[in-house]
Amino acid sequence: MSLDQFRAAAAPSAGLRPATIAPTAASMPAPASTSPQNAPVIGRVLAVTGSQATIGLLPAQVGVSSDARATVGKFLAIHSATSSLIGLITDISVDVPRSAADKGFVAAAKLDLMGEIMRDAGRGSRFERGVASYPAIGDGAAMMSNADLRVIYELSGAGSINVGHLQQDPSIGGFLNGIELVGRHFAMLGTTGVGKSSGVAIILHELQRTRPDLRIFLVDPHNEYGRFFGETAQVLTPRNVKLPFWLFNFEEIVDVFFGARPGIDEEVEILSEVIPLAKGMYTQYRAGTANRLAAKPIDPRNSGFSADTPVPYRLADLIGLIDERMGKLENRSSRIVHHRLLMRIETIRNDPRYAFMFDNANVGGDTMAEVLSQLFRMPANGRPMTIMQLAGFPAEVVDGVMSVLCRMAFDFGLWSEGAIQLLFVCEEAHRYASNDRKIGFGPTRRAISRIAKEGRKYGVFLGLVSQRPAELNPTILSQCSTLFTMRLSNDHDQALVRSAVSDAAASLLAFLPSLATREVFAFGEGVALPTRLKFRELPAHLRPKGEIIGETGVAKNVESVEFIASVIERWRGATMSHRRMDDSTPEYDSFTEPPPLQAAQPDSDRYRILKRPIGASADPLRTPQAPAVAPGPAAPTQPRWPTTR
Repeated sequence: MSLDQFRAAAAPSAGLRPATIAPTAASMPAPASTSPQNAPVIGRVLAVTGSQATIGLLPAQVGVSSDARATVGKFLAIHSATSSLIGLITDISVDVPRSAADKGFVAAAKLDLMGEIMRDAGRGSRFERGVASYPAIGDGAAMMSNADLRVIYELSGAGSINVGHLQQDPSIGGFLNGIELVGRHFAMLGTTGVGKSSGVAIILHELQRTRPDLRIFLVDPHNEYGRFFGETAQVLTPRNVKLPFWLFNFEEIVDVFFGARPGIDEEVEILSEVIPLAKGMYTQYRAGTANRLAAKPIDPRNSGFSADTPVPYRLADLIGLIDERMGKLENRSSRIVHHRLLMRIETIRNDPRYAFMFDNANVGGDTMAEVLSQLFRMPANGRPMTIMQLAGFPAEVVDGVMSVLCRMAFDFGLWSEGAIQLLFVCEEAHRYASNDRKIGFGPTRRAISRIAKEGRKYGVFLGLVSQRPAELNPTILSQCSTLFTMRLSNDHDQALVRSAVSDAAASLLAFLPSLATREVFAFGEGVALPTRLKFRELPAHLRPKGEIIGETGVAKNVESVEFIASVIERWRGATMSHRRMDDSTPEYDSFTEPPPLQAAQPDSDRYRILKRPIGASADPLRTPQAPAVAPGPAAPTQPRWPTTR
């Protein structure tokens, strides 16, 4: 089956949304003709507490199918004349009180009370959470009928999505409330290999179909989602994305320059002083005219920019300011500090892996609007989703890139007053929102936390995906009102999920280690009741799977020299300039050493300054000259996000 065939049949006639990949409620089998009140009684109420009821179970009738037997995880209904009280079986035992055993009860089931199906001749049947009237001792209990299950789970609203089927009754679709699911954040948790990625792909696909106004930004650390979404999503990699270095705030650019290691205080202090000056200098260039050299220069210190203000500056100006300061220093140790910082910046700038940040670093140009348009699909042009593949980025800069993306998503929502609805989905969330402050990058954790706490006010929503819930920040996880919990075997993971689940059915989490592949417990606002679902199975060729960077096809004979050569080519390609690879990548023989990369040589004058004896005066020949930069065309004024440090 091809991707087109998979999405074709039920496609809506209007718009460019891909078709649903699941049967709709209308195509499900019709409910049984037997009325719910006439369902066979399998037990009676023995005891009732505030949130639970104990049901004495009668001996099973001959010929009753296994689906009609009371087991853990199934729903029972306690019927009355005007309503049916719904409960979930969480425990079954043969320990029955003697008085109950004398009446023929053979087992006892504990029921978590969830809600009621109200029956009104005028309004029909409807489900309501909570318990308005409790059952009496002796009331009969029956397995929930197909009709009752449909009343609860067959959501008919415009925002409902179908992701699979109920575990208790496969004829009933696994419907979710897409509005509540997105609007109040969600999390997908489960160990490796249980179908998390497939579940996420199905949910996002259904949201694409039902929410054409929603923009989706998916962080894909392992390059595994592109094959599923095909032409309905834009895939960004280090080859085709541009994140100019000046979009990074101060903490983020320090993290880049220091290779994800703690910054050296003296060098960080220098950066904090010269970055605002470089921004002021660029503004002066942009405001210049043909005779700007004769005009009175503007003091960059009065520009009003901080190190966090997202305005352009040229890397040449930054280096020139540091170089100028170093030339005026008398103390040799201070000059060495400046020299180390300069070498650090030049090393990063000349590293081809950082071309997505420093390409045209000395040309300038305010491309912020273009960057936002590319990242968040404005306009969508038939592809309202962005997949950011992180596997090709340098490991040292991934945390900084994540911080920029999260921060820009929230800030755009804030300063646009929620003009677009954006769902930010973060795979491997435990890496970026860790509970341990010693792990990960602080600004990334704060940016994700801000989306979790305040994002919904500005139309920015969060989806977390993790295989290590115990390592997630519990404050961030608690903001997710819908949890999809798949198989978890670790006690710490189960304990954290249990603390985040507020429903009465939290006791169901004890059965997480026994869930099958693609099975999931869904809790919270996105489902009518805590529910055991099974995600739809995807064709093998559409399942999310890790992709190789720059995949060109893998030879069948993995021991052949040709296969090894293709691996080496991709290996080298990940650390080469993408422009050079695209235009004129040299082909090396198998046993020919490639020419060594030539590091940028520092200015010889700088070495002379470093060797100057202590107490010597500054070299008057090193007086910096203003760079002659031709003024560019006047750009439209854009509102700036007010930032402070």
